[in-house]
Amino acid sequence: MHRIQELAAGIIARVEEGRTLTGALGNIQRSETLTPGERGALQDIAYGSLRNLGQLRFILRALVPKPLPAVDVERLLLVALYQLIHTRAAPYAVVDQAVTLAQDLAAGRLKGLVNGVLRNFLRNKDQLLADAQADNEARYNHPRWWVQKVRAAYPTRWTDILEKSNRHPPMTLRINRRHGTAAGYVEALQASGRGAKALGDYAVKLDAPCNVRDLPGFAEGRVSVQDFGAQQAALRLDIADGMRVLDACAAPGGKSGHLLELADIQLTALDIDATRLERVAENLARLQLTATLAAADAAKPDSWWDGVPFDRILADVPCSASGVVRRNPDIKWLRRPDDFAALGQQQAAMVDALWPLLAKGGKLLYATCSIMPEENQQQLDAFLQRHPDARLAGSEQLLPSADHDGFYYALLEKA
Repeated sequence: MHRIQELAAGIIARVEEGRTLTGALGNIQRSETLTPGERGALQDIAYGSLRNLGQLRFILRALVPKPLPAVDVERLLLVALYQLIHTRAAPYAVVDQAVTLAQDLAAGRLKGLVNGVLRNFLRNKDQLLADAQADNEARYNHPRWWVQKVRAAYPTRWTDILEKSNRHPPMTLRINRRHGTAAGYVEALQASGRGAKALGDYAVKLDAPCNVRDLPGFAEGRVSVQDFGAQQAALRLDIADGMRVLDACAAPGGKSGHLLELADIQLTALDIDATRLERVAENLARLQLTATLAAADAAKPDSWWDGVPFDRILADVPCSASGVVRRNPDIKWLRRPDDFAALGQQQAAMVDALWPLLAKGGKLLYATCSIMPEENQQQLDAFLQRHPDARLAGSEQLLPSADHDGFYYALLEKA
């Protein structure tokens, strides 16, 4: 198990250097020979440590007021504290493993400190946890500036938003309506020994996550994994057979697949990242659906648009991803307050570039996986000021809940 501690500490290091959690975890899982149990333990500790990083850092500073000269020892202590607080691992085993690892870090000089810090935590655990509850960053496990930002935007709901953003996300499925309904799929799951509930006619939330290979009909395209909030994008675009439709930021392909399940359309799936576009092709192949794929910048249509207007455009613009941090807990620690100005410029540039591509009477759905007003309502208000030929057909801010992540949708119609 000390190997898992070491690998988890390495993942935290990569995230602190600016790498994504999924990228850092994927690299280790590809390069290391791990048993299924070890892979599961590593994922739990890596995700859990970052999900609870505010609390862990607070407690570590209470035990060791100044940052240690060896950052790798600090990361080891954060991982060990996570195990002692949030897992059922035997405390003596966690401490012994961390001390053993410390022998190989900082020339072994901090081995005694690691032992002392962890044993001190165990002696004063209740008081340290209570003290952490009194600090907003430690209690809500989001950076202090993020807590203040959410509180300002949602003065009556901010605690609920932050708490739900820190919980384990549900595993939700989209049922391919060409192959069945949610009610029918729930029955198939129950027959295979899995509990689930329907969320509407074509969405199912599993009682417990599982490997996609264990889902009935997954390989045949009967079902896809997609958050219930994300499923609302295709539904809100109001498509019909024969329409010419653009998915402007298509990767990894969930929304593209959903659009093609809903109607027989001419879909162009665009993404700036050619590698990520391969995921779109793989997902569509599994669903036995087809689209025109193009690796290009949606904000520069002169390089890819053929001049024929689209009836519908899905503009799932780059954003802070503040609505999906429970799936990607590294996001809240990687973001910086000044990121939002740059993202806002990208969002405005993209939707302004796409608007001329929309046919008269056509509709564009502005979509983000953000809960921050400057990426959502404020962007919408500014767009309507810039484009007098745009009419708002409806908008909604979805906040993280038991059934879905956080998303924003605004449907714009061209006069």
